[in-house]
Amino acid sequence: MKEYNLVKNTLDQIPNPNANAKRIVGLVKEGGRITGYQLSDNSIVEKQQAVDMAKQGQIAGVGIAHRGDTEYLKSIPDGSENNNLGNLPSVSPQT
Repeated sequence: MKEYNLVKNTLDQIPNPNANAKRIVGLVKEGGRITGYQLSDNSIVEKQQAVDMAKQGQIAGVGIAHRGDTEYLKSIPDGSENNNLGNLPSVSPQT
């Protein structure tokens, strides 16, 4: 629980997901940097679009943090390592 509270404190916002919210199932990376996400409906969204969707409750299991002026998504700790964003597989961007 202590770890959960510590991570929660690093998040700027923890949106309440809608009943039909999607989950992030893969990371789109370019040059080792995350540029987008694959969602549970197999759609691919860009990083900023995913942040906006999460703020609107359309993506579950993530909170919003920032580094400088850039917002990004972080996993909300739930005791499972399998669904942490850093542990998700990389996927190719759809063309």
